[in-house]
Amino acid sequence: MIDGQARQRIEDFLLDCAWAIDEDDLEAWPGFFAADGRYRITTRDNEERGLPVGIMLCEGRGMMEDRVLALRTANIFEPHRYRHILGRPRLREAEDGLVRSDSSFIVMRTMQDGRMDLFAAGNYRDLLRVEDGRVLFQERAAVLESRRVDVLIVIPI
Repeated sequence: MIDGQARQRIEDFLLDCAWAIDEDDLEAWPGFFAADGRYRITTRDNEERGLPVGIMLCEGRGMMEDRVLALRTANIFEPHRYRHILGRPRLREAEDGLVRSDSSFIVMRTMQDGRMDLFAAGNYRDLLRVEDGRVLFQERAAVLESRRVDVLIVIPI
């Protein structure tokens, strides 16, 4: 069982990660991952079929840092912001002292002209490392409900 303090630390951690993305503090985002952590975006259809190809894959914190640097300095895209709405996570113990977390999410996107839309909905499937009171993603998969995905995914979901 996950004790109350650990649950609260994990819930705060998940909220802080979404908040960093929503507030455009993307340079902080890689710091939520273990050095060898993994981040991916895929669809529910791909996940259920066991298909490895997804929409985005970052293996290791360095790759995540490179992605943020590229979107700040090299990528050309229409400026926009996200706002996450998160469901309460379902937590359970996993192997090697890790914690599995599943939580629903909705991401609203606001474009520079003020237009807003429901950009993404799905489930975060996380594998969390909790050590010395600190929580880090060992793995985070953003599994999108729809197979129809806007090609403008430059910001992590």
